Amino acid sequence: MSETIYDFSAKTINGEEKSLSDYQGKVVLVVNTASKCGFTPQYEGLQKLYESYQPQGLEILGFPCDQFMHQEPGSDDEIAQFCQLNYGVNFPLFSKIEVNGKGAHPLYQFLKKALGGMLGGQIKWNFTKFLIGPDGKPLKRFEPNVTPEQMEADIRSLLAEQG
Repeated sequence: MSETIYDFSAKTINGEEKSLSDYQGKVVLVVNTASKCGFTPQYEGLQKLYESYQPQGLEILGFPCDQFMHQEPGSDDEIAQFCQLNYGVNFPLFSKIEVNGKGAHPLYQFLKKALGGMLGGQIKWNFTKFLIGPDGKPLKRFEPNVTPEQMEADIRSLLAEQG
């Protein structure tokens, strides 16, 4: 089993394979996203965090997922356009994946094993967030109802540790 997120790669929303080792040494927030969810407005808060803390070493990685009541029905192009037009998202987005079940992306298999959460490791809903330290190890899991603003202190303290 992999030790860090750097052992994985994923396809970007533009279809290019990207190694997560490109984010080595950064504080990373991994989020499964959806465009038609009650939590979709969190894109705005995520974008604000990204704008505030990306210069200090924060990366936010969005992974669209359609496993929760078909709330991400669009193609990768439609998702990218929606995020850009509605929320000005410019943090990295990846190609649509599955986060639960047999088809779960290996990154999510790793994250769920590392930080179980309330449903015995399963992702409960869209906008479940994983905070990863600069060493690539998952540190904290935030359920969907935790807003980006509520995570800010954790992010700030991690960035300060590495600063």
